[in-house]
Amino acid sequence: METIQLFIESTGFLNISMENLIMLVVGVIFIFLAIKKEFEPLLLLPIGFGILIGNIPYPPGSIIGVYDATPEMKSVLNILYYGVETGLYPCLIFLGIGAMTDFSTLISNPKTVVLGAAAQAGVFFTFFVASTLLKFDVATSAAIGLIGGADGPTSIYIAIMLAPKYLAPISIAAYSYMALIPLIQPPIMKLLTTKKERLIRMPPPRQVSKTEKIIFPIIAFLISAFIAPAALPLLGLLFLGNLMKESGVTTRLAKTAASAIVDTFTIFIGVCVGASAQGTTFLTADSIKIFVLGMIAFGISTAGGVIFAKTMNLFLKEKINPLIGAAGVSAVPDAARVAQMVGRKEDPDNHLLMHAMGPNVAGVIGTAIAAGIFLSLFQ
Repeated sequence: METIQLFIESTGFLNISMENLIMLVVGVIFIFLAIKKEFEPLLLLPIGFGILIGNIPYPPGSIIGVYDATPEMKSVLNILYYGVETGLYPCLIFLGIGAMTDFSTLISNPKTVVLGAAAQAGVFFTFFVASTLLKFDVATSAAIGLIGGADGPTSIYIAIMLAPKYLAPISIAAYSYMALIPLIQPPIMKLLTTKKERLIRMPPPRQVSKTEKIIFPIIAFLISAFIAPAALPLLGLLFLGNLMKESGVTTRLAKTAASAIVDTFTIFIGVCVGASAQGTTFLTADSIKIFVLGMIAFGISTAGGVIFAKTMNLFLKEKINPLIGAAGVSAVPDAARVAQMVGRKEDPDNHLLMHAMGPNVAGVIGTAIAAGIFLSLFQ
């Protein structure tokens, strides 16, 4: 009977809390959105299941969860989580992103790089709001602001370095808004543009030579790394991955980085981030504030890109479609696809995808630089 009693007391049924139940529902919703709605399934599915893993209650004192390491023993989840808390997984994912990214459109139309910079407006505005109005400390405010860049790995990286206490809400907010780009961005884009602007057609991008593609990651790395040396791990692996792709002599390495490496560590980072979102620590007033601020950051970043594109048109002889400004957030390639989708609703024969990829990949670089600036100031 004593053994039976011990077994019953060790089950999750007797240790579960209301917070755990709420988070289990959230995890199921994430999985539903990933499978049924196909909202960023590569991200939401492992995060959603990670939330289920992290909210299964277990007896106090057990070495099972993400945070239950002791000097003598570490749980499996804690060992996997080491790659998150050290920033290893985000950097390796950036290596894969670089190997998958084609900077041709940006090279052919370099003025679109400023749209990637303009789309960081939400990052800095939200930093100001969080630090001055909501009284978060400046380091935490910087990590919250990065949600506006719509770059999950970068958001995780800066949260680890500046606000580890808020890693779960910051990272889940960032990935949630990335998944909801097709719902969030179109209303903002339509509100800020006229039908005439949405109908603007842009000439096809010029052909970019192989030499330009090889030189670009080297020059871009040197410039961006000198501007924000604190982001060196992110920028270095991003441009290394791209150079391996474009050089033509390391095809095997580039394919490995773009497939096996990025897929493996996307799984790990999703599960670990989800498992860290435990109800007792996740469901707080600060977490709600972070989700609201993240939405504001994302909306202002989208608006900033569109408005800056409209401003550029005042001085350009050859106009650009301002819809591509919304792609300045670094959710590659979903933000570019949204620009294409909104444009084709006005004109089915207007193809904006390749033009939108320019500011889209510029946004990846811009968000990493913004993270480096914050790290150099507040780490």
